[in-house]
Amino acid sequence: MSASDSNTTILIVDDEFDMRTLVRIVIQMANDGLSVVGEASNGVEALDIWRSLNGPPTPDVVLLDNHMPIRSGLDTAREILAERPDQKILLYTAFLDDDIRSQAAAIGITTCLSKGDLEALPDILRHM
Repeated sequence: MSASDSNTTILIVDDEFDMRTLVRIVIQMANDGLSVVGEASNGVEALDIWRSLNGPPTPDVVLLDNHMPIRSGLDTAREILAERPDQKILLYTAFLDDDIRSQAAAIGITTCLSKGDLEALPDILRHM
C-alpha cells in the first residue's frame, strides 16, 4: 500500500508558535498522506479542539508537546486517553529522557520524540 492510499490527520499542540509553525512545515513538506487538521497552544485549548474534531475529521494522531503552561502534554494525554483509549498520541519534547518515556508509557503513549529529531516526524506519523 502506498502512502497516498491513506491520509493521516494530525492535531499539533505546542505553546510555542514558532514550533507549531515548524512542525506544520515539516508535515506539509513531507506531502505524502499527512495533513494538519488543527493547532492548539496549550492543553486546555487542545482538549477543546480535539473534542470538536471527534467526528470527521477526527485527528488520527495528537502531536503533543510535553512542557507547556496550564496543562502539560502528559496531563492532556491522560485526559484524552480517558475519553478515547485508542487515540494515537505522539509526545514530543526538548527534554525527552527515560523518566518522561516511562510516564508516557504508563498512561498509554507508545511513541515519544525529541524535538531535536523532527526530521523523523513524517515517517513516525505515517507508521503510527
